[in-house]
Amino acid sequence: MLPIVMVVLDGASGRVGAIKSPLEEASTPNLDALAARGSMGRMYTVGEGIAPESDAGVFSLLGYDPLETHLSRGVVEALGAGVEFHNGDLALRAGFATVKADRLVDRRAGRNLSTPEAQELGTALNKELHLKSSVRFVFKPTVGHRAVVVFRADGRRFSSNISNFDPAYVRKGNISLAQPGVNEYDIPKCEPLDGSDEAVVSAALVNEFGFKARKILDSHPMNEARRRRGMVPANFVLMRDAGTSKPHVDEFHGKWGLDPLMVADLPAELGIGRLLGMDVRELEPGTRPNDYRKRAELVLDSVGKFGFVYVHLKGPDEPGHDGLSDLKKERIEEIDKGFFAVLAKSPRLKDLVVAVTCDHSTPVEDKGHSDDPVPVLVFGGKSKPDGSARFTENDAVKGSLGTLRRGMVLIAHLRQVAS
Repeated sequence: MLPIVMVVLDGASGRVGAIKSPLEEASTPNLDALAARGSMGRMYTVGEGIAPESDAGVFSLLGYDPLETHLSRGVVEALGAGVEFHNGDLALRAGFATVKADRLVDRRAGRNLSTPEAQELGTALNKELHLKSSVRFVFKPTVGHRAVVVFRADGRRFSSNISNFDPAYVRKGNISLAQPGVNEYDIPKCEPLDGSDEAVVSAALVNEFGFKARKILDSHPMNEARRRRGMVPANFVLMRDAGTSKPHVDEFHGKWGLDPLMVADLPAELGIGRLLGMDVRELEPGTRPNDYRKRAELVLDSVGKFGFVYVHLKGPDEPGHDGLSDLKKERIEEIDKGFFAVLAKSPRLKDLVVAVTCDHSTPVEDKGHSDDPVPVLVFGGKSKPDGSARFTENDAVKGSLGTLRRGMVLIAHLRQVAS
C-alpha cells in the first residue's frame, strides 16, 4: 500500500455564492497544479447541518465518529498541552476574553494577546484564585489567548454534563455546535444539563472560577499596560467542552492498519494524536511561507517511515473568524508559497496518495464555523484526474468524488486508492 498524506487547511473553505470566497480569490498555482492531477469533491466533515468545532472535524477526518464518542475537547486539549489529567478530574478548553460591564465584547481579547502575556496572567490565576471547598486546579495558557483548565477531583465527583461557559458554542449531545458570529454577547453562565448533584456542583465551580478570574485579571498590571497601549484587556476566561474521562477509542494503527504521524502545533490536534496513539511532532506555531515550508519538508521526510501522515496547517481560520477576507486570502497564498510549492516539486509525490481538505468551513460573512461542506482533493495511487482546475468550493461541486456525507468515510476511500 502506498503511504497516505492528509493535508488539512484549517477553516480555509467558505461558501459557494455570488461573491468569490478567499479560496477562489487566492493565487494558488502550486495547489492548482496538484488539483489538475487528481479528483475533487465536497464533504461534510461531521455531518450535514452540523457546524463543527475543529476537534470534532479532525476526529471525523481520522475515521472516527464524534457523534457517538464524547471526545471532550477539554480533556483532549489537556492531553495536548501536557497537563496531567486523571479520570474523574474536570477539564475544559479555556480562553482569555474581554468583558465590559455586563457584556462579553471580544471572545479572544483582541486576538493580539501574546503567549508570554497569557502566561503571566495564568501565573496570577494559579497563585491568587482560591475556590470554595479548596478545590485544586491547574490553569495553563497554551498559544495566544488559548488555555486549558483542569479541576482536580480529589475524591469529589464532577460531571461533564454542563453547558458551555462560552455563548459562541452550544452543547448538543457529544459535540458543541458553532453559533452564528456576532459582535457581543451577554456574560455567560454555566448551567447543569441534568438534575444530578455532580452537574450542579460542576456548573457552580465553573461560574465561581469565571467570576473570581475576572476580579484578578481586570486590575492586573499586564491589562493596565494593554489599556495604555490602546488594546483591550484580557480580563475574563471563557470555558467550554467539559470532560471528566479520557475517551475510550481504538488506536489509529489498530483501527486502520497504518503507522500514523501527526504534525501539528495546537493542543486540540496534538491531543487527538496522542489519544489515538499516533506519533506526534509538535512544531512552533507560524503562518509565514517558511513555517509552511518546514512542515512540508517534515512530511516528505516522514513518508518512508510512516504509512499515514496527517498535517494540520493553521492560518486561514482566524481571519475567517474576524471577517477579514483579504487576510484569509493572504494566508491561503502563504500556504501555497510555502507548503504546496515544496510538495508539488517533490519527486516523492509519484509514490504517495495525498488528500487535501479542511476540518470545517469558516466563511468570512459568518465570522465563525458553518455547516457548509468543504472541498476535498485526492490524487495519486488509483485516483484519476477529473478535469478539476483549482482547489475551490465551486470546483468541489463539479468534481467526480461527488458529496461525502461524513468525513469519517474519507480514510477508507484513501486506503482503497492507495492499495
